[in-house]
Amino acid sequence: MPMNEKRCVITGLGLVSAIGHNTEECFEAALKGVSGITDVKSFDTSDCYSHKGAEVDLSNGELANGRYDRTTALGIKAAGEAIKDAGIDMDSEDASEIGVILGSCIAGAACVEKYYKQKCNGEKGEIEDLKAMPASVIAGNVADYYNAGGITANIVNACAAGTLSIALAIDLIRGGKGEIFLAGGCDSFSSLAFSGFHALRALDATECSPFNHSEGITLGEGAGVLVVESYEHAVKRGAKIYCDVLGSGVSSDAYHITAPRPDGEGQMSVITRAVKNSGLKFTDIDYVNAHGTGTAKNDESEFLSLKTCFAENDHISVSSTKSMTGHCLGAAGAIEAVMTVKALVEGKLPPTTGYTEDDLKVLAEKSGNIDFIANTPRERDIKYAMSNSFAFGGNNASIVFAKDPNVLNLSCPKQELYVTGIGMVNGEYDEATKSYVANLDTEIFKAYGVKSAFLRKLDRLSQLQLLSGVRALEDAGITVTDDNAGIIGICIGTNEGPMTEIANFQKGIIKDGIDKGSAFAFPNTVYNAAGGYLSIFTGIKGYNATIANGFQSGLQSVCAAIGVIMFGYENIMLASGTDECTDIDNEIYSDLGKTGAGKATLGEGSVTCVIEKDSSATERGAKRYAKIAGFSSARDTSGDRTDNLRLSEASLTNVINNVLDEAGMKPEDVKCIYGFGNGIEEVDSFEMGVYKKIFGDNIEVKLVKKDYGEARAASSSLQFAKLAQDIYEGKFENGIAVSFGTSALYSAVLLTKA
Repeated sequence: MPMNEKRCVITGLGLVSAIGHNTEECFEAALKGVSGITDVKSFDTSDCYSHKGAEVDLSNGELANGRYDRTTALGIKAAGEAIKDAGIDMDSEDASEIGVILGSCIAGAACVEKYYKQKCNGEKGEIEDLKAMPASVIAGNVADYYNAGGITANIVNACAAGTLSIALAIDLIRGGKGEIFLAGGCDSFSSLAFSGFHALRALDATECSPFNHSEGITLGEGAGVLVVESYEHAVKRGAKIYCDVLGSGVSSDAYHITAPRPDGEGQMSVITRAVKNSGLKFTDIDYVNAHGTGTAKNDESEFLSLKTCFAENDHISVSSTKSMTGHCLGAAGAIEAVMTVKALVEGKLPPTTGYTEDDLKVLAEKSGNIDFIANTPRERDIKYAMSNSFAFGGNNASIVFAKDPNVLNLSCPKQELYVTGIGMVNGEYDEATKSYVANLDTEIFKAYGVKSAFLRKLDRLSQLQLLSGVRALEDAGITVTDDNAGIIGICIGTNEGPMTEIANFQKGIIKDGIDKGSAFAFPNTVYNAAGGYLSIFTGIKGYNATIANGFQSGLQSVCAAIGVIMFGYENIMLASGTDECTDIDNEIYSDLGKTGAGKATLGEGSVTCVIEKDSSATERGAKRYAKIAGFSSARDTSGDRTDNLRLSEASLTNVINNVLDEAGMKPEDVKCIYGFGNGIEEVDSFEMGVYKKIFGDNIEVKLVKKDYGEARAASSSLQFAKLAQDIYEGKFENGIAVSFGTSALYSAVLLTKA
């Protein structure tokens, strides 16, 4: 598994928000303190206590009424600017290596609203609108639009998603999995998010002013995309370089699903990680673009975190551009990263707006040595800048940019990685629903110490995830303590996430009104709620990411978890695949397999595998199911781009050859394949044909979906887990788990005997 400390640079910027349609417009408006916050136009807020939002006018753009949902349209617009700014020719062969990593919180929520409004009005409702909801389609759509052929991923860690996407891009480059990425985030204004934050009483009735009155957030929309590439790649193509992106930090609060820890521990942890991984000291940071939402709890916690971490720093400036752009949810971190890069390069730091003379006096008294930039910009020649994002689920992400390169502090001695624990929740066939349904009886949870009060907060997806997670920890013999909580992380893959919660919340506010949203239900509409609840219950405080990237998301979570350990971020990772099966899912996939002679049977489940580095497993005396010898992902750019199951012999062959090369093995060495096969004749015959060409007739192919149904991300994790178990039991010396699907991304992991 190759790994290096490649210098990563930013070569292109793209930005769209309520204060501008491109990077220059947005940054100049921010410097002038121009607010994009006005009365909401997208929907009627007359029965709400707040009527403010920061919306983008896409009415004159070619993407406004195209075939893409609004979130994707915003992402396409920002990506296009970033590509042009970076001087990339997307019609050249080089485009085939460009990856797309995008963060989102609400994804295609506007499409769900449209669909259920039609249904409520007695109309049929376009099924394509419902299919456009899952975040798993966004990065693929943007990649298809610009003919990008590298690895894609949708990061769905709520308001930290945009920042985490950039962090993942630099890790993929340094891990040898790509040279150039479009990384960032996009989210659109929606009645769902507005109603949810309204229910939480978290909206400001006027315009938000972070670190000031802190009466609530103002929601916004937009997209930010940065071109992140290796220095060598940028120089080779003669690209201009804005700055270096040094290091990142990711952590969990393990405290509450919506509120930050009052003591700021999780935020301090992520800031510390980012600074350390960048090879810097706290006193090196010159500017922080803060998360700064405008809610009392968030502002108080962040204020404490900044003052504590930078207590010895006498030259740090801080501001929150959300006072002008609004809180753009999954796009926020990416928008603020673009602003941070511009501030670093131009030496002009944007302010936080909304302060009166009296407010300024209060700020001066409480800010100490930190320069909280208020109302007017600050001109400063700075060397190092940080952008912070904190999210629902207690997820935190931070990233550091630099004018000049720096020696990184990544501790990455080559180590073998092993599977040391497995936890499964699989469905059993239910004749009534014609699908595979998991047993989630409350007595099962009681056996693991899950109290009824906590269990009641969890939606079905989170219940599935919690159960497989605690079973995996138990199987691995791991007890989470204060001593090890920070060296254990979580990576969860899902295809459609909490689709049932999203749909039910949307149907409720269509029926009862935007002002009647449920504060109890809203937190479970975010994709990373399942990972947040697992962190809260177990006490895990390390890396936490949720990836929504099609049917193979569970296997991709394994690949991502491997990378986290490779870079020394954590010693142990829980890698999961989780998807539920409800009426909504049956509606979305009602046409799955109708084009062929066979038809897939839907299922649900959650499978969590513990991935651990050798030294940690040795110290614990851990059981070792199997050794990880290679992992790979490759994207298909050919064929019908509207086809949900894009079949590509070249891509499937590519990922298999990649893992063989990484493991130093030949096709004839492989004993077993755990394949994708889901009962659709067209898909199954394609897959078996590729295996025959590569391995001949002497390979055993095993399929999990014939016994557990098409459980999307859970199925791909199950393939990996079953292979590990077979190797542990001596059935095979080695094998490859392979998955693909709706994201046009193919993933493979090769395991050998421990």
